[in-house]
Amino acid sequence: MKSVLTTVIGAADSGSRFPTSSDLESVQGSLQRAAARLEAAEKIAQNYDAIAQRAVDAVYTQYPNGATGRQPRQCATEGKEKCKRDFVHYLRLINYSLVVGGTGPLDELAINGQREVYKALSIDPGTYVAGFTQMRNDCCAPRDLSPQALTEYNAALD
Repeated sequence: MKSVLTTVIGAADSGSRFPTSSDLESVQGSLQRAAARLEAAEKIAQNYDAIAQRAVDAVYTQYPNGATGRQPRQCATEGKEKCKRDFVHYLRLINYSLVVGGTGPLDELAINGQREVYKALSIDPGTYVAGFTQMRNDCCAPRDLSPQALTEYNAALD
């Protein structure tokens, strides 16, 4: 599991040194925000499908032809299901990142990996931006999350 703590210790080990005070401050800050991150992770885990469905609805409102941009879909239902599957996948990675306190898995699997997939399939990344914008704007404090949990959630989305 890649977390702030394992990253800091790994970097210090690689540099053949003890963690610096700056490294330890980073770990301390992560631990102080842990409760808020876990609150956000729990709320996301309870609502994967609903959050993803609202994101899909936002995508298809802004891009009626779906996630392929200008190419019309032969089956809009299939396209929406695949789009929702992708958003649920992203939400699970965001959830994981919130739990461990680092965005390593999100950076590696979601951003870098998906960039190549979308490019190969000629999928307009703007469609996913529309969905993530919906996810970000759909949540508010204190209705859904505490202010600090919302900050952590938005940071992971960003």
